[in-house]
Amino acid sequence: MPDSRPQQPSSPDSPDTPDASGGLLLCGARLTDGRTVDVRLGDGRIEAVGTAGSLTAPAARVDLGGYLLLPATAEPHGHGDTALTALAQGPVSYEVQDVQRRATEAALLQLGHGATALRSHVRIGDVQGLDSLQAVLQARRSLRGLVDLSVVAVPRLLTGVAGADGIAMLRDAVKMGASVVGGCPDLDPDPMGYAEAVLDLAAEHGCAVDLHTDGGNPARLARLAAMAGGLRPGVAIGPCGGLGRLPADAVVRTAERLAAAGVTVVCLPQGGCGVAERRGTAPVRLLRSAGVRVAAGSGALRDVANPVGRGDPLEAAYLLASRHGLRPEEAYGAVSSAARAALGLPEVRVEAGFPAELLAVRGDSLAGALSLAYSRVVVHRGRVVARTSAVREYCDSAAAVALDLPRQGRGA
Repeated sequence: MPDSRPQQPSSPDSPDTPDASGGLLLCGARLTDGRTVDVRLGDGRIEAVGTAGSLTAPAARVDLGGYLLLPATAEPHGHGDTALTALAQGPVSYEVQDVQRRATEAALLQLGHGATALRSHVRIGDVQGLDSLQAVLQARRSLRGLVDLSVVAVPRLLTGVAGADGIAMLRDAVKMGASVVGGCPDLDPDPMGYAEAVLDLAAEHGCAVDLHTDGGNPARLARLAAMAGGLRPGVAIGPCGGLGRLPADAVVRTAERLAAAGVTVVCLPQGGCGVAERRGTAPVRLLRSAGVRVAAGSGALRDVANPVGRGDPLEAAYLLASRHGLRPEEAYGAVSSAARAALGLPEVRVEAGFPAELLAVRGDSLAGALSLAYSRVVVHRGRVVARTSAVREYCDSAAAVALDLPRQGRGA
């Protein structure tokens, strides 16, 4: 069984750590097109890709024989302030040191799964004030060089008398370092007023926007898309599980408006999140057919919304393929290329010149990797930052029975 505990990255003396020149050679990796290659990394980018044995080796090298090499995944929808609280005795602690510890551990768990970039939604206001945000920002600083963590400030109310305090706190959150503004319009008495306040503040500060919505009201969602159209950086919404409860023709009309506005939908195949009252997954195939960029996130990571949440992007991709009819390449794209785009990050390909954000999983095909991918090697900014290894063993009697089955079958 795999060791799921967060592990510190290799020490500077480890053979997996690049030398002072930043060079690293990944040897004998298989690509999705079937080629077996060496990949040389340097200065945080892919310097060269060549046939196995063709590239000169810097001081550090990693043997990836038996592994499939892929662009790294990203997590576009996490909740670092509430992660790992499902088993808390009594009220959940929002003391700064407790939130920082949970957010750090959650980020390391997700990094071990292969997500080298994360987006964490953090509630502000209520009893937490800005303490939870401060804690997750501290976690971000402590994780620098291991994983890229962006933080979304999520106020409860932004309209009416109470909304004035929410807007002021949202401004403070941006000044503190929140790079994305968001929230849940569905919980405000004036959902469109809430969305307008978020979009206006984002335009003022040049921030990206990430909004929670069930999406069950197509007229409201269409208005949101019209309001968000053209905002740069872009707008992400999710989990939009309510779209799955609507007639197909209503979904298509709404999807066309979302596509025209350039809005990304972040679905949560593994379940809901703390601010989603109803569960369900957005109709990803209809959305994609209409031209909507669909990314997939994990949502809850062992909190009250999903006490067994894994925070594993490959599980999200597996569910998209097994339950929602996406091809393995499309499903993996939702947790890699589309997820990175939703976070405003550059594209990654296993080609020279692209960022060295890579994930190696044991296996020889993408379908196999989504089905059973325990052993993983994670590369961030050109260096190995996490490993997960799994060993399966059978007892002698089980192996003997398995080996005897074909003979018995032939004699039947």
